[in-house]
Amino acid sequence: MTGVIKFQNLTLGYDRMPAVQELEAEVREGSLTAIVGPNGAGKSTLLKGVTGAISPLEGGVLIDGFHQDEIAYLPQQSQIDGSFPICVIDLVAMGLWRELGAFGRLTRKMRAKVDAALAAVGLTGFEKRTIGSLSGGQMQRALFARLLLQDARLVLLDEPFAAIDAKTMADLIDVIKRWHSEGRTILAVLHDYATVGTHFPFTMMLARELVAHGPTAQVLTSENQFRARQMCEACAANPHTCGKSAA
Repeated sequence: MTGVIKFQNLTLGYDRMPAVQELEAEVREGSLTAIVGPNGAGKSTLLKGVTGAISPLEGGVLIDGFHQDEIAYLPQQSQIDGSFPICVIDLVAMGLWRELGAFGRLTRKMRAKVDAALAAVGLTGFEKRTIGSLSGGQMQRALFARLLLQDARLVLLDEPFAAIDAKTMADLIDVIKRWHSEGRTILAVLHDYATVGTHFPFTMMLARELVAHGPTAQVLTSENQFRARQMCEACAANPHTCGKSAA
């Protein structure tokens, strides 16, 4: 079955304050799409809307062809409590939650999958390290290993390259490209337009409203970037009247 994500006149927000407004767009299965825009553009909010973590104020998100357990979500690293007393192997093994259940133990076969995921992200030998002892790049590698084990058809990444070193970023881009080659659908919130232009074929630019969506070269124009900044500044100045008339 061919999957598709449709944003249908979608408005998302908090306390009735819109963060994404009147979004009409469609993401096809197998696409690799960056979500970009200025700070406060609604990028992370949109991913939360796809996961169902927040409900639409208006409109909706249609996820056709994907089951809920086929969606993997990587939140911003700042949302993860690094002080929680858990070791790397246990964090990564959470990606097998469908097989493990709430109180399951790793079988030999499951442990082999965990070891393979750790090797794929360059963390062999880190199994017993606590997550609080990891660098930002090592923590992101561990989180990607957990995603690998989820084996999801739809992967949502919120700022996957924030505060990591260049080598880690290159390695994680390779993982993302491998997912794409396998036909998985990937949506990633990103800030660096050079990275987007080099590695992501499609881009959705937001400024609370949709600025542009399509092939990356057609979206990342200086005109669109300027318009997005103007729209976000207008929304920040007049949040209650933010909308097409404010743009």
